[in-house]
Amino acid sequence: MRTLIWWSTGAASAVMAYLALREEPEALIVRCETANEDPDNYRFEADVMRYLNRSITLLKSDEFESVRDVWKKERYMAGVNGASCTRAMKVEPRLAFQRPTDRHFFGYTDDKADVERFGRLKANYPELVVRAHLIEQRINKANCLGIVERWGIALPRSYAMGFPNANCLRSGCVKGGLGYWSRYRHFFPAEFALTAAQAREIGARLVKYKGKRIFIDEIPADYPMTDAIVPACDFLCSAMEPAE
Repeated sequence: MRTLIWWSTGAASAVMAYLALREEPEALIVRCETANEDPDNYRFEADVMRYLNRSITLLKSDEFESVRDVWKKERYMAGVNGASCTRAMKVEPRLAFQRPTDRHFFGYTDDKADVERFGRLKANYPELVVRAHLIEQRINKANCLGIVERWGIALPRSYAMGFPNANCLRSGCVKGGLGYWSRYRHFFPAEFALTAAQAREIGARLVKYKGKRIFIDEIPADYPMTDAIVPACDFLCSAMEPAE
């Protein structure tokens, strides 16, 4: 039986991996390569792996080279069937790699949205044996940021920019809302323009504004950006002292 720690290059998966390895030292840390992460995420990954004294098992799609490649070939970005990039670059490689006897540890936090996502994961994949250590221990996203800072590891720069997670900064996340895209447009104007152009070419109206689906380049220039998550360092941090 294998234990798989699903790593996503962010603070939550770093804290989850730390907790999981205390219980299961032989667990594999696994990441699906999307070719869509900010370069600083890979710096963070290297820092955390040195801290944990572990390495990453990388999975990759056999069919697609990148998230934009998925959108181009499938002519679908996101909608009622979910995000095509998540399915093609993460779900399908995971399904090909996993075994029926595997146990899966995920970095869902104790924030309401993540608790609901974890519930959907269990409902959609009832055959999997899954755990979410952060939910079990009531650790939220802000706690994770504070814990990693206490370790002395610089967080991915996406958090300082105010993004709620560290992923998908080369294209923006198609599951993001109005405030997310407003922030992404501010910090990554060139990448935003590429994604907006591809969405128009495909016909993907990714967000809803005033009750109507619109293209992301139709979001008003003065639309408010999402609020940043402030790191919270409390008693949880003291329980996450540097690894021996």
